[in-house]
Amino acid sequence: MKLSQGERLFTWINYTLLSVFGLLALAPFIHILAQSFSSYRAIMSGEVGLWPVDFTNYAYKEVFGDSSFIRSFVVSVERTALGTAVNVVLTCLLAYPLSRAYIRGRNAIIFMMVFTMIFSGGMIPTYLLVKAAGLLNSFWAYIIPGALSAFNVIIMKNFFQSVPLELEESAKMDGCSNLGIMFRIFVPLSMPAIATIALFHGVSHWNSFFDAVLYVNDKSLMPLQVYLRNLIQFNTTDIHLNDSLEQQLLALESIKGATIIVSTVPMLIVYPWLQKYFVKGIMMGSVKG
Repeated sequence: MKLSQGERLFTWINYTLLSVFGLLALAPFIHILAQSFSSYRAIMSGEVGLWPVDFTNYAYKEVFGDSSFIRSFVVSVERTALGTAVNVVLTCLLAYPLSRAYIRGRNAIIFMMVFTMIFSGGMIPTYLLVKAAGLLNSFWAYIIPGALSAFNVIIMKNFFQSVPLELEESAKMDGCSNLGIMFRIFVPLSMPAIATIALFHGVSHWNSFFDAVLYVNDKSLMPLQVYLRNLIQFNTTDIHLNDSLEQQLLALESIKGATIIVSTVPMLIVYPWLQKYFVKGIMMGSVKG
């Protein structure tokens, strides 16, 4: 379809503004990346902008040589992988029966779930509950308290409701069990929604640090975000630089940049792979109530 002159002008302005906003959003990230590859002299003199000055990968060598960073990185990877798997499995197991109209009492269960989205127990009661469950200073303190999300269960329930009922009836005629129907029919057909909630949970687990501050004192269980918090806010790190005091302070800024970049890369790798499912999963999961 041929565009009018006004439409072409509007499209050009839109693309221009979006490009400018996109570059503005990328600028801080590019600056941190440039700083991570710059020398402490360049950082001290304020020469670093969007391009490294006195290029060096010294900060990355120090970061990857820090056992505390590697340990925190592994904890975050384990938490994200296991936590996301638990979240997705439990969400599907709850959303499937709630999506079936013949299940008695499902409306009451849905009401109780929605109620938790509006009202919560608060931080102190949640802490006391985690303590009573014996989860303090445990890796499971990252997994069990947030094992289910009411919002994501509703998304999956609505998506399951969009699957034709005839598929379930034909599977039952062939002697398939309820779990078999869910895992062999509903789950394969619902991969866009599953990928969407997996992305939600994965990003949440990767970026979470507050539960680690509340529930865990063992340094060997600290995730990467707590390591970043201690490094950026308190300048606390186990990296020992064999330089003068002035160089240590300046090199620390480069190390901060390197640590931020390394902690961001995993999500940047995973998100484009799931992005094609993201919009479709959200839109289809929000059609039915």
